[in-house]
Amino acid sequence: MKIYIVRHTAVGVNGVCYGQTDVPLKDTFESEAEVVKQKLQDLQFDAVFSSPLSRAKRLAEYCGFTDIQLYDRLKELHFGDWEMKEWDRIDMEEWDKDWIRTPTPNGESFDQMYARVASFIDELVKKDYSSVVVFAHGGVINCFRVYFGQTDLQGAFDKLAEYGEILEFESN
Repeated sequence: MKIYIVRHTAVGVNGVCYGQTDVPLKDTFESEAEVVKQKLQDLQFDAVFSSPLSRAKRLAEYCGFTDIQLYDRLKELHFGDWEMKEWDRIDMEEWDKDWIRTPTPNGESFDQMYARVASFIDELVKKDYSSVVVFAHGGVINCFRVYFGQTDLQGAFDKLAEYGEILEFESN
């Protein structure tokens, strides 16, 4: 199965930790989304999946998909008490020591996020699909990269997908 995963377009907030908060998109949404739509237009998909957060779902809809299956497991990392706080006002000292296993205050750790995304992928690869598309977030894409052996948990954030970037994975 070919799995295409698309990161949402640019968000309309800067310098804040937004994770699972449903933030607005930039005014450039339509032009960014049109680029994604053009790249996907000649591909056929057996199923379309998306995070329920509007920044992912709206892109899927813009690309012309109507039968979109929404999954909470495709949401970005839950930053708990840090959501919508400015990054430079967050004390990350303890979290930085082991961000893979340490949850954010009232949020989740990266390995907890990885477990929920991996459970989605585990179910997906058992399906009889030849090609699917997933609309999600940078952290979710990094979980896909770990799952498919492109990196490990420690290196998951060494490279973050660009807004509107499409990555392709192959399951056996």
